[in-house]
Amino acid sequence: MIRRILQVWPHPGTINALAVRYTLSGVLQGVVLVMLLPLLRALLSQPIRVDEALWWLVAIAVVGTAHLASVWWGHAVGYPAANRIMRDLQHDLGDHLGRLPLGWHVNQTPGRIARVVAQNTPSAAGIVSHVWPERIAAIATPATVALGVLVVDWRIGLAFLAAVPAAVLVMRWSAPIIRDTQCRMDQASEEAAAHAIEFAQAQPVFRATGRAGAGFAPMERALDEQRQAFRHALARHTLPQYAYVGIVQVGFTLVVVTGAWLATRGALAVPETVAILVLASRFIEPLTAIASLSGAIQVADVALERVSTILTASPLPEPVTGRSPAGHDIVLDSVCFGYEQTRVIDDLSAVIPAGRLTAIVGPSGSGKTTILRLIARFWDADRGAIRIGGADIREIPTPELMRTLAIVFQDTYLFDGSIEDNLRIAAPGATTQRLHRAAAAARLDDIVERHPDGWKARTGEGGIALSGGERQRVAIARALLKDTPIVLLDEATAALDPQNEAAVSAGISALVAAGRTVVIVAHKITTIQHADQILFLDGGRLVEAGDHDTLLSADGRYADFWRERHTAAEWSIRR
Repeated sequence: MIRRILQVWPHPGTINALAVRYTLSGVLQGVVLVMLLPLLRALLSQPIRVDEALWWLVAIAVVGTAHLASVWWGHAVGYPAANRIMRDLQHDLGDHLGRLPLGWHVNQTPGRIARVVAQNTPSAAGIVSHVWPERIAAIATPATVALGVLVVDWRIGLAFLAAVPAAVLVMRWSAPIIRDTQCRMDQASEEAAAHAIEFAQAQPVFRATGRAGAGFAPMERALDEQRQAFRHALARHTLPQYAYVGIVQVGFTLVVVTGAWLATRGALAVPETVAILVLASRFIEPLTAIASLSGAIQVADVALERVSTILTASPLPEPVTGRSPAGHDIVLDSVCFGYEQTRVIDDLSAVIPAGRLTAIVGPSGSGKTTILRLIARFWDADRGAIRIGGADIREIPTPELMRTLAIVFQDTYLFDGSIEDNLRIAAPGATTQRLHRAAAAARLDDIVERHPDGWKARTGEGGIALSGGERQRVAIARALLKDTPIVLLDEATAALDPQNEAAVSAGISALVAAGRTVVIVAHKITTIQHADQILFLDGGRLVEAGDHDTLLSADGRYADFWRERHTAAEWSIRR
């Protein structure tokens, strides 16, 4: 566990200092307890040896004060260290999440990342503040007591130690059980949190379909699995805990029986017997606490592992000596790519000319969105190469590649701020005039003018205060404001009403007119037919390429696709 802490928080000096201070604290507490032996011997003797008792009382007071000082000393290091660990881990997670490829984020749920940042980091920090130090003290104290009793009477000392091997075996047996059940509980909680977020975000759909009070089956299943995971954990934790506590109690009983046997045989005086019984009762307290502390350590270790899993996730390799694109054309050269064992892009080659609009079309699952993500380097291609301006994107430093590209997704995410704040993310230093020009080109100014708060209008979390089309206008305006030579749009006009579709199409036209290389995944025929080049994909392969008229004349797969879309566009409900 300590090795795992040092992997994610490499400050061995602080960890070693804590170990020394809490070991000292545990030893001093044990010494105080051992001093009860001569104190009780003096108090229970006939006559009472007052001077000796007072001397031992003073000694206990001095060592007890030193113990309290060592506890304070440990807390003075432990709690600030825990705060630093939590702060550093959260900052490191934020920095590392920003360096991980976008493809890594595609496979993550909001519940998992939120749980790691908000819950697992405090749990990991708690190891240093109290869990690990208390365990050190809980081991050092009884060890010191046992050593002191061995000096007084080796037989009683052995009785004190008799239960320790069995207790250690039970702890070793219980550790993987606790770890396994904690992993299961964490996974179940993560799924429940993700479905709860989904349930909240889907409220407009539920209410529109009259199912607002009908529940949400995936969330109900996730909550049921979470309850089952907790019940399973409780059932599996109970036996090891009872076994450990039972062994400790058997050890206490053995000490009592041994002490009584020695006392009846005259081998141990009554004062020593009473003192040893008092020590035995104090001896088992930290041993009993070790059980709960060991469980807490396993829980915290699982939290550390989850943090470590993210921090050790590998970013895409960066070039040692980067290249800059000499132009803004995009070349796909025999590109192959797949998710795990599923091939998605199969030996695809194409040229996307600079300053032109290229539409990528094809049936669902043909690899259209994957192509955009490969151009943006969400992942690296398994084989082949993608070049921008003659430079392989793997040789372009990621910051420079991101300055070259702007990406507009179908589900545009907006931060919970004003419309202006969401635009300025693309160019924080942009002038007001430049901001307004980008908004006008995307027809976002219409929305701003209609809203009472104008540019200060709040978009809500995820842009919930705006419609889908209005969010797309913000995204197009952001792309214009970012002023990148290449813009990638994924289904930018899908599911939009005619007014918003016209506004977004106008924004796309403005991008092309400004000389940008625009690549769009599209299904709307109004978007496709005006493209300078159309790439038709099927099964991850490029089937046809050309402009609209050329492909229609060829009467191939694209022509069939066009006719299907054209027929669907003319469909209407007649009374």
